[in-house]
Parts: sequence; structure tokens; C-alpha cells
Amino acid sequence: MQKIGIVTDEAADLPKDLIEKNQIVIVPVKMFWPEIENLPGENTFQKMREAEKLGIKTFGKTSQPSVKDFTDAFEKQLNNFEKVIAIILTSKLSGTFNSANQARNFLKPKNQERLFLIDSLNVSSGESLLILRALDLVKQGREITEIVKDLQELIPNIHVIGIIPDPKWVEAGGRMSPIVANWIRKAAKIGVRPLIRIKDGILGAGGIVIGAKDIPTAVFKKFEAETKKTKRQNKKIRIVITHADDLLTATKLKEMIEKSWPNSEVVFLNIINNVVGTLSGPDTILLAWCESN
Repeated sequence: MQKIGIVTDEAADLPKDLIEKNQIVIVPVKMFWPEIENLPGENTFQKMREAEKLGIKTFGKTSQPSVKDFTDAFEKQLNNFEKVIAIILTSKLSGTFNSANQARNFLKPKNQERLFLIDSLNVSSGESLLILRALDLVKQGREITEIVKDLQELIPNIHVIGIIPDPKWVEAGGRMSPIVANWIRKAAKIGVRPLIRIKDGILGAGGIVIGAKDIPTAVFKKFEAETKKTKRQNKKIRIVITHADDLLTATKLKEMIEKSWPNSEVVFLNIINNVVGTLSGPDTILLAWCESN
């Protein structure tokens, strides 16, 4: 039996090869949107664009995994590993962590002691950075209590910014207040690029960028402004970029970062999962970073 295994949810946006290589179990998050199921498109974002063209006014609905979904995932990993860490998307935007916690209570007492739950207070690229750190520590042979302590300390030091071109999707899903959504709309009309930020597990305003010619430039300028001190100290940083069916923008942002900061590591680019994407809408871009040990 191997020492430590990992469970997470679909919202982490991990690449398939990384999941398979590290034997991570992914718990799916549910989406319900029958009006777009049969529309053309290779992913949800392409279907959303088609829905807009056709004048479809409905929005997708999401729900957290069931307790059974988590129980099955936990038991699978506990059969293969001595101990298990479950890193779950922010409890402040979803009931997913609550489902995971309830599932833990259904396990046998000895198995409960072998399972460690962590509320990532993040999602997508930010959540994935926490998982990458966990994988590093597991490979280093660290003890489970040491790993959990390290991850808890890392959580407030993960930074996530991004741009949601059209806030109507996230506003309709109840994850952004009308005040913030209207601020984004008004700013865009006067040539200002408003950013969003995930902080302390909550989605909110992330400041503005003036004079950026496009979305990757705007995100890069904000990133550059917020990492000046870290860059000056020549520290290494780890980065993950996720996108809503806009690989071109994600790639351009990656190239800008690597050109400006050779000491950075962009671990991967990946498409945002369907559930988070249903809330953010097409062409959303998220950039997450943290200092790398």
C-alpha cells in the first residue's frame, strides 16, 4: 500500500496526464443545462456561444457532488493508500466541502482518522496550485501532519486574478453580486479593464487596468504590479493559467510572463471545467501564482 493519496474535485482543473500519473481521484461536480446539451460545440463554452447566437436566455445550474460521490472516492483511495488528503474547492462559493465533510462522517472511525480534509478557499488554477504543492511534499516523503500544516499556511499566499469578459453568467449563478457585476460593465464602457480576484475563498473585484490593448496584456500588467517585490527579491514563483476555451489568450499571457520573468514556472495551461465555466462564461482567463520553495 502506498503512503499518501489525493482526492479533489472537478473544479481544480488538473490536466488529465497529471491526474493519471499521480493516481488522483476526481469527484465530479454536477451541471444541469438541458437547453444546450444538443447544441454544436466541443465543450461547454462553444455551446454557450451558440446559445447566445440563438437567443437562448437560460443559464446553467450547478450542484455539489453528493455525499455518496465523496464516500466512494474516499474509500477507493483508502484502499490504495495508507492516508488520504482531500483538497476541496472553496466552501464560501459551493457546498462541495460540506458534502465531503459529511461523507467523512460515514466512514469507519479508523478510516476517518486516515482522511484529512482541506478547504482550499480557492477554485480552478488556485486550487490546483495547492494540489501541486501537496504532490511535491508527498514525493519528498513528508509526514501527513506536516503536509497538512504546510498546505494550510500556503492557502492565504495563493493569488488568483482574472478577467470575466461578460459578468452576466456569474451574476446569474449567484456567485457575484449585482454591484460588482455592474461595476465591471460600467468600467468596460469607458475603456477600463476590470479584473476579478479570488481572496479568502470569495470572488470579488480585483482592481482595474487602464490602457491595456487586450485581455492578456491587462492580466499581465496587474500580475506584474503585484509581484514587483517578489521579482526584485529574485524568488521563484509557480503559476497556473486556466481559460474558458481561449487557448490563444492563455498562451500569450504565458509567453509574456516567461519573457519578463525567466525565474517563473508556468506549470500548465488548461481549460476551465464545465461547472466553473458555466458560471464564468466563455473567454474567461484566470491566473494563479504563489512562491515556489
